[in-house]
Amino acid sequence: MSDNITKPKKEILNYINVFRGLAILLIVAGHTMQIGTKGSWINTISFEIVAGGTALFIFISGFLFQHLSYKFEYKNYLKKKWTNVILPYIFTAIPGILLCFYVPAAYGNPFEGLNPITQIGVFLTTGRVHNVPTWFIPMIVLFFIFSYILLYLEKKNILYKLLPFLFIITICIPRLDIEPEYVVNMDYLHKYFEYLKYVLSGFIHFTSMYVFGMYLSKYKEKIDIFYNYRLLFFILMIATSCIDIYLNHDNILVNGTVSKMFLTVLVLAYLKHYDELIKSHVKINNLLDLAAKYSFGLFFVHWYFVFLFNQLFSIPKVIPVNNICQLLYACSTATLRYLFVLIMSFIVLYSIKKILNKIKIENTRQFIGV
Repeated sequence: MSDNITKPKKEILNYINVFRGLAILLIVAGHTMQIGTKGSWINTISFEIVAGGTALFIFISGFLFQHLSYKFEYKNYLKKKWTNVILPYIFTAIPGILLCFYVPAAYGNPFEGLNPITQIGVFLTTGRVHNVPTWFIPMIVLFFIFSYILLYLEKKNILYKLLPFLFIITICIPRLDIEPEYVVNMDYLHKYFEYLKYVLSGFIHFTSMYVFGMYLSKYKEKIDIFYNYRLLFFILMIATSCIDIYLNHDNILVNGTVSKMFLTVLVLAYLKHYDELIKSHVKINNLLDLAAKYSFGLFFVHWYFVFLFNQLFSIPKVIPVNNICQLLYACSTATLRYLFVLIMSFIVLYSIKKILNKIKIENTRQFIGV
């Protein structure tokens, strides 16, 4: 799938860039703004509202992959992903690995006691332990590996015919859940397999969103259809959210991705429809562009500041709520945690970027994702 003819460079669409900025803000919210004791109604509702931003991120990844596929060459593609995704993942993993070694109980390291070198291998191949959100990286690597096949199936007009089947998988096969306490009584090998299963289940569950992103990238005009039927999709989003809240609360099924499918098409449709208006508001557009440019870096480092905030102020990851006063406290604390994590992440990333520039390192992206 290489082409010796030089093709004009495609620009990154502004509405997708803005979408990427909004998606990372939602992902950070999902890790900072859940409130209520697990299993309570308030926790279930807050989970449905703020969690699930990964679905948007994967959709955008698929969209951008197809948008830039005109210059696809498998070997070069994998080299770029090594430089721009895997390397910053490894560098930004260092704080998490150190925390796993030196404060394993507080940080939640179920592999404490295992040979340190082996632990590092476990951490990097699963992502979930040393830096909770970065389970995404081992999963997205699977999409990188299968990139050639995806484009081959697209070329043969097969890929998008599979979308209904892939959506059924997403609806019927939810992501697995995993926490250190779930594997406490297992031996190291079985613990490792459980974490690998978590990554694999995410890949299977989210394949529809990746391929759906590719589909709407190839047929961008179809995005306008979603805007024309925006009321219908809004109703479907609310309905599926309510169903998910009920199923989740009763421990029947936990699957917040379905409602996020409708959220994805709604946000995308509005951003595309009002693209020129957004661009005319330069300050807002530039702010969201900044969030987009820093999105990968924010993704890599924000969990460390969640942990720091919780340790500094003795705040549990999910703030309990039993009455109105506790609800007000939980909402205000979660908001402060969100702002603290965002601001500190930006400051640290910006500072590291400037330091790297001063020592003549121009490609800072391979270190911190920015």
